[in-house]
Amino acid sequence: MATNTVVEEVLAALEQADTLEGINEAIFTLRGHFGVEHMVYHWVDSAGEQYGYGTYSLEWAARYQEQNYIRVDPVVIGCYQRFHPVDWKRLDWSSKAARALRAEAATYGLGNQGYSIPIRGPNGQFALFTVNTSCDDEEWAKFTEENRRELILIAHYFNQKALEFEPNKTPEQSQALSPREIDAMTLLAIGYNRAQVAETLSISEHTLRVYIESARFKLGAANTTHAVARALSRGLIVV
Repeated sequence: MATNTVVEEVLAALEQADTLEGINEAIFTLRGHFGVEHMVYHWVDSAGEQYGYGTYSLEWAARYQEQNYIRVDPVVIGCYQRFHPVDWKRLDWSSKAARALRAEAATYGLGNQGYSIPIRGPNGQFALFTVNTSCDDEEWAKFTEENRRELILIAHYFNQKALEFEPNKTPEQSQALSPREIDAMTLLAIGYNRAQVAETLSISEHTLRVYIESARFKLGAANTTHAVARALSRGLIVV
């Protein structure tokens, strides 16, 4: 699936940004493009410092920190335990604290639907990229299905930019992918499952796993989805 022109332009501008404010500008533009109420990038660096960029109100951000909601937030807790994107409906909101958090969040303008992408960087860095809005379940399922790949790509672009501003960061070493690794990453990026990729490349799934793991290691990725996003963002594959 090709990235549309608006997103390409925003990500190109983000790459050139030399201040953290550039992250916020990109988020506001993309929120309008996707037609959602909120879009947020939340970064915890290797020293444990937190940074938030997005469209939640300043009042809600202050209230969240004041109440130390990060301790009970099912989105943070759930995403820290996962590597793949998470629909908020699949998280555990059963505790009294979680229900209270969600009810109060609604009074500050947060919608009933959420989709968060966990991201892991070097030296213990952890981040979340979240899209939030109000709509029914059917409409939300359609939105996430149609935009999932693009949102994953965007999330990793934001994280890559944020890491540029982290003190004492270790520069990423870029290694070239082999032709077979490029083929495997490209087919995964356009939505093929592993069995389909193996069949298309006329190799066994075991051999495919070797290619995927090799590419993941070269890209410094936490998982296959992360590897695909990094390969896309660095122009190593084109879909």
